[in-house]
Amino acid sequence: MDLKEFVSETLVQITEGVSDAQRRTEGQEGVQISPPLQGNLNTASEHGFVSTSNGKAQVVKFDVALTVTSSEKGKGGIGVFSGMLNVGGGVESGSENSSLSRVQFAIPLMLPGGGNKPL
Repeated sequence: MDLKEFVSETLVQITEGVSDAQRRTEGQEGVQISPPLQGNLNTASEHGFVSTSNGKAQVVKFDVALTVTSSEKGKGGIGVFSGMLNVGGGVESGSENSSLSRVQFAIPLMLPGGGNKPL
């Protein structure tokens, strides 16, 4: 899986998961998933929220190991490290060089619901 696909799928599944949980618990007394937040920005930021021009956003932090591979056949690529050495099933002879790098970044994500009002 490449980094773009990993980040995209992660963010989509988070938002779809929150929406699904909201639908499944709708009408249950006392249950609120992603309710509107109250309080000041300092308190919100301590809990992983930032203020955007459209309201509050939860910060999703990524810490990803990436593999960079190249082979004597000229093939290469960058992908999210999964810990598996061979995923394809076929065995191919030849030499392959790979290196492991780590990248960290954060993406603000406005979750469904929550009354997205600026803090």
